[in-house]
Amino acid sequence: MNIRVDGTKCSGIGMCEMTAPTVFEVGDDGQAHVIGGAEDDVAMAQEAVANCPTGAISIDG
Repeated sequence: MNIRVDGTKCSGIGMCEMTAPTVFEVGDDGQAHVIGGAEDDVAMAQEAVANCPTGAISIDG
């Protein structure tokens, strides 16, 4: 399972970090970054994808 954040769409709102803090972190650059694998908590990662207001997050596999 591969999780990605499209930096051209991400606005750094932080919904992903609030939903799945073991998978995402908003960096000093104001962009979300993957810090853990979706395997750590598949349900939380999928919820973060569904809740992303800009559609910047995707999960492959």
